[in-house]
Amino acid sequence: MKVLTANRLTDGIAVWYADGGWADTVDHADIAHDKAAEDRLEATGAAAHASNEVVDVNLIDVSVVNGVVEPVRLREKIRAAGPTIRHDLGKQAARAA
Repeated sequence: MKVLTANRLTDGIAVWYADGGWADTVDHADIAHDKAAEDRLEATGAAAHASNEVVDVNLIDVSVVNGVVEPVRLREKIRAAGPTIRHDLGKQAARAA
């Protein structure tokens, strides 16, 4: 399973493609279950990059644990959560609030 991620060009925030737009969290990202879906997501990312919406567009591996989308690689887990040195900042702080 893969999802499309990038960094929003206006503020550099990590975003994930979900429901026809870019979401600030990975929770509801559109999941590609096969090669055709991956190709569609890649085309979407290329178009968003070309229109200067996002940069660093990538498909990343995810798993679904108890109904929650979770990145597989540590780098992507950090991008999804926020800074590792201060848990009161970033997306993990917003989830706790």
